[in-house]
Amino acid sequence: MVDVQFRFRDDEVVTDPAVTVDAFAEQTNATAVRIEPGDDARELLPQLDRIALVEVNFPAWTDGRGYSSARVLREAGYTGEIRAVGDVVIDMLSHLKRCGFDAFAPEHPLNPDDAQAAFDRWDNVYQATADGRRPIWALRHES
Repeated sequence: MVDVQFRFRDDEVVTDPAVTVDAFAEQTNATAVRIEPGDDARELLPQLDRIALVEVNFPAWTDGRGYSSARVLREAGYTGEIRAVGDVVIDMLSHLKRCGFDAFAPEHPLNPDDAQAAFDRWDNVYQATADGRRPIWALRHES
């Protein structure tokens, strides 16, 4: 198990070992899965009800494919933990959270004050995403 540094959930931390997407389909007792770059998160959609944890690996901070994996899962209704693991850096945190990540296990621990500043950076957003925040254009038309 990777060390979780930041977590935005009230339930118990999932400690089950994560298996690959390919292995998950073959293991009926697995509850945690790890998505690697190049894996298709849509393969997990028929089995969302038995997944407690999805780890999404970022082997390099420059590889953004994991953002899409989280968004696909959240838009399909997945409510379990989605944990960003690997080369997670400060500049990614706010965007990862907006896409649906609710736990973060960076390969190298991040400064907690810098991380909090990153999570809190923008009061208003422009796109609707998995975090439920209303985009600023929708707020403008409320009265």
